[in-house]
Amino acid sequence: MINDIEQDAASRMGKSIEALKKGFTKIRTGRAHPSLLDQVVVSYYGADTPLSQVANVSIDDSRTLAVTPWERGMIQAIEKAIMASDLGLNPVTNGNIIRVPLPMLTEERRRDLVKVVKAEAENGRVSIRNIRRDANNEIKEALKEKMISKDEAHAGEEKIQKITDQYIKQVEKLLEDKEADLLSI
Repeated sequence: MINDIEQDAASRMGKSIEALKKGFTKIRTGRAHPSLLDQVVVSYYGADTPLSQVANVSIDDSRTLAVTPWERGMIQAIEKAIMASDLGLNPVTNGNIIRVPLPMLTEERRRDLVKVVKAEAENGRVSIRNIRRDANNEIKEALKEKMISKDEAHAGEEKIQKITDQYIKQVEKLLEDKEADLLSI
């Protein structure tokens, strides 16, 4: 019973970590990375389609992404989609390839991005704590219905706390890495 609650909590906390990692990839660090364009959506024959499904995104150099559409007619639609995204990027077409140069980040912009990253990390911590609360409530409910003893409930809550601490440390490590990445020039 308690093992099931622990496994469910650990699984949900793992998903929170994955969501945090995904959120962090959307925050630009000044270096080219194909995942920067993951949230860009292109109008493809009337349907909104992720950029990765209509073009190949690769790294041209450390500050430039190269987008190669699979259909030549998609070049303008992809350019418009990149410009319309909230990334602040200006694509340049060069024949069949769209190059997306990444501008240098100013010190002020880096500080702003650090604040955004810290807010994302705090949301991750809150999510993990909410999962801990849910797991502890399930344990208390099982105790109330006499499915487990007080000792088992206490041990279960301690295990849940250890799992929570472990995932909070992962959030802190991710935050530290991303912050260092943002502040490095």
